[in-house]
Amino acid sequence: MMLTPKVRAALAGATLAFAALLAGCASEPAAPPPAPPAPPVALAPQLIEQASAYRLYAQRASAISPNFANGLEVQEALKIGSAYEPQQLLKGAMAYGAIAALQDPAFVAGVRGQGTEAARRTEVAYAIMRDPAHVLTIPGANSAAGLVVAALGGEGRQIYVAGKAVKQAAYDVQRSAWSKAEVPNRPGRLMEMKNLSITPLKGEVAETLRLQQAAAGAAPITLTAESAAPPYTPLVVRSLAVAALATLGYGTEEYLSQANAILADPSASSCLTMSKLNLYQCLSVAKPHYEDVFCLGQHALMDTGRCLVKSAGAAQPLDVTPQPLKVAVQPPVPALAAGAR
Repeated sequence: MMLTPKVRAALAGATLAFAALLAGCASEPAAPPPAPPAPPVALAPQLIEQASAYRLYAQRASAISPNFANGLEVQEALKIGSAYEPQQLLKGAMAYGAIAALQDPAFVAGVRGQGTEAARRTEVAYAIMRDPAHVLTIPGANSAAGLVVAALGGEGRQIYVAGKAVKQAAYDVQRSAWSKAEVPNRPGRLMEMKNLSITPLKGEVAETLRLQQAAAGAAPITLTAESAAPPYTPLVVRSLAVAALATLGYGTEEYLSQANAILADPSASSCLTMSKLNLYQCLSVAKPHYEDVFCLGQHALMDTGRCLVKSAGAAQPLDVTPQPLKVAVQPPVPALAAGAR
């Protein structure tokens, strides 16, 4: 079949148009692949358990009542106030600080905004592992720091206030005859407090579950605080660092050794350890029950609370009189009970 010149021209035009269409399609850039999803926020179960143990001590210690009715109540309160190992308490405080920081949406968004690619997340995570202060370059760090200071400083203050009331009770309780009786088995009592100070504390199941959900963002903890301006204490910086690692996918059990290396603060550790030594020294010379009350209030509670407040960079209680922690405060003696203090 012979094509007429007109038909051949039409077919040629159609062919050129189709070729141009194909060329245009080939020159358009392909749609970029969707960004990989951000890893879920996750904190190793061991760190959450440490935070739960810290919370258990803080709640029990701040709830100690100064209204003692007999020596047995004093000894039970001493057990509560002594029941923490300094390194565990400190690590638990920072783990709880990390959970507090994770309650700040701006901080979590700032960490995720560092990059969506796995390689970039790894780069940021390793920078934080090398230098925890790198976390302060992330947007939202100031507001998250405010939550850490408020959470840890607030609980430290509550322990301090409870201790102050107990210390006052050392004078008030001397009106009762039982308070002047000598503590039975004083060496055994001192050894028991020392053993409690090296025995790891376990958190309660309900609190552990609550903190686990809070860390993952499933059931946030209600915390409110103003943004905190730098400089920050090591405790705050390291809490933020662990929170950032949890957001980047590096807070899991696989990276627990790296997180544990971050959760260290020699200054805070020294403060808590000195509180323990002062407690032991006080108990070693205390004889009547009211002197044990003094040791509990001053060293087990007030000194511990002051260490937590100071380590968090929170405002010190207004009635705190600075004193060297290495000097144990002697318990009251009967002659002072009449009003010398």
